[in-house]
Formats: sequence, C-alpha cells, structure tokens
Amino acid sequence: MDEIAPEYDVVVLGTGLTECVLSGVLSVKGKKVLHIDRNDHYGGEAASINIEALFKRYGNASGEPWKKYGRVNDWNIDLVPKLLMSNGALTNILVSTDVTRYLEFKQIAGSYVQQGNGANARVAKVPSDAGEALRSPLMGLFEKRRAKNFLQWVGSFKEENPATHNGQSRCADPSSD
Repeated sequence: MDEIAPEYDVVVLGTGLTECVLSGVLSVKGKKVLHIDRNDHYGGEAASINIEALFKRYGNASGEPWKKYGRVNDWNIDLVPKLLMSNGALTNILVSTDVTRYLEFKQIAGSYVQQGNGANARVAKVPSDAGEALRSPLMGLFEKRRAKNFLQWVGSFKEENPATHNGQSRCADPSSD
C-alpha cells in the first residue's frame, strides 16, 4: 500500500483563510501539498456560503425554496460575520502572497444580523449612517443616539484636520514598534 500512496510534504486540514494562505505559500515554495476539508465548501466555519448551501445546511425544507429569492449565487451569507480592513496588515499579506488570485474583494451594500431563533427570528440591517442608527431596531434609545453621534463623527473625520478629531488622539501605529 505504501508504494502506491502518493507522498506529500505537507497535509493541510481545513480551508479557512489561514489554511488557504499556508497551502498557497507552501505550494509556491515547491512543497507538494494535500489540502483537504470535511465541508463541501471552502472557508471552514468562517465561510460565506450561497443561499442554496444555507438552506441545505440549516433548513429542513423540501424542494428548492431558495429559488424564489433569485439565482443561487445572488445571495452569499457569512457563517461568521467578518470585516477585512482595506489597508490592514492582513490585506498586505494577501496581496504579497498572491493569494488574491483566489479571493475576490467586493464592496458590500449592507450588513444584516439575525436576532432570535425560530418563530422569533428577525433580520435587521446594521446601521451604516446616522439616519439608519436612529431607525435601527437593534438598539435602545440611548444606544441609537450614541451610534448616530459616532457615525457622524466617523463620516466627518479627516486625519489631516485635528478640528475633526473631537479630542481623540491618534492611535499608535503597531508596525512602528
């Protein structure tokens, strides 16, 4: 059996972002990599899955109920919500390792969360401006006001203009240590 089994330098289990970057870097360095996952989708538990996979994974509906929402790939749902800052260290690593050949960066129109389970479940948009903060069912009255003020401050912030900093000092750059 050992004579016919392929040999690998590395076996990578899982297809989360870290595992995919590791697999890609090792293969570029000439290593023979076996990359496997127990799921039927890439991304591990932090994946974004299409609506068909969502219904199959969490729903118990028969037939194809997702079709009434459009094409399968019109909707992608994060199993674990995530945000990748466009100028962060992770983005720089992804670009430098050429993993971006396998990733697609998109601007999103909105972010939504589900509150509750079963019959009590409801979906609400995460506020992205002051008006949405005031209308959001996700927060109480005082939280709405604080969120509105914060979003207004972020929207008017200019790094080069200290008058827009509202007394906040600039955070130290961790890469300068």
